[in-house]
Amino acid sequence: PVRALGIRLRLFRLQGSSGCPRQLNQLRTFIMFRGLSTLARLTPAALAAPAVALCDEKSARGALADLIDKSEAKRGDGTSLGPTMVRLAWHSAGTFCARTGTGGSDGGRMKYCPESAWGANAGLADVRAAVEKVAQDHGLSRADAYTLAGVVAVAQMGGPEVPWAAGRSDAADGSTSPPDGRLPDADKGSLGGTVAHLRAIFYRMGFDDRDIVALSGAHALGRCHEEASGYWGPWTFAETTFSNEYFRLLLAETWTLKTTHNGRTWNGPDQFEDSSGKLMMLPSDIALVWDKTFRAYVILYSKDEEQFFKDFSRAFGKLLALGTKQNAAAAGGPLDGLRKLFGL
Repeated sequence: PVRALGIRLRLFRLQGSSGCPRQLNQLRTFIMFRGLSTLARLTPAALAAPAVALCDEKSARGALADLIDKSEAKRGDGTSLGPTMVRLAWHSAGTFCARTGTGGSDGGRMKYCPESAWGANAGLADVRAAVEKVAQDHGLSRADAYTLAGVVAVAQMGGPEVPWAAGRSDAADGSTSPPDGRLPDADKGSLGGTVAHLRAIFYRMGFDDRDIVALSGAHALGRCHEEASGYWGPWTFAETTFSNEYFRLLLAETWTLKTTHNGRTWNGPDQFEDSSGKLMMLPSDIALVWDKTFRAYVILYSKDEEQFFKDFSRAFGKLLALGTKQNAAAAGGPLDGLRKLFGL
């Protein structure tokens, strides 16, 4: 209530440091002044902004971690949903275009066509459904849940904590989806062409060469499936462990074009294999050691896992926030005045 001599802020909803909107319980701060000009100057838009629905981020994180643990126990082969959750988060956000401001994770449009039918998103339907159930049960938008799933999975598999904030909305359909082709391809016909493609894709989102290599380090996780992408095999022998092993293997192993598979001629797309034939690299992976600038960062991360973790955390957090409303708010949005006032 606004009174002649002051304003009492009771249980005002703010964006907490954890990213999940929360009520500051028993907040009884009095701002006493003789006019309303101070408040108008601090937060003119904040008072008119619609409230953001409450969510239980802590329980949502727990539910997502539980999904990973249960999937690993059920499979019994050392794999889990964790790597697929990272891919889900990556692909939900990696469509952003800095020039047009389109794409990105806000909207959660991968639920609908055309994004759900893109070849780059093949094999994600089941994990989307599982993560959407967590969103429903814990008060998140599905767009928030898609990205939070990747954050939880990275940490659950031994990786760094990735900065994340809630606040994404859900689109009603896929009518505002960006055009297909904004996610990186594994091969553009030559290593030079693939390098140029990687730069075009990532520069479009506002990343640089160091970010490209750092984000590629997520290939330490999971594997390719023929039925989804046409490619086959894992990048490392520890598919559910986040580490710098991907970079070490890129440099330590001799990678040759795959010609056979299980005793038969390989008829899939071009990919590379190690001497054992059990590990694989995509042309886009080999491109990282072919290009001199990329290779320097591969060498750095192969020797310094701590630096890789720091760079990945920063770049992945940036990726997940691109184009979202809370990302704009973090740079000085309408609630910035109140955050500074209360030291939040």
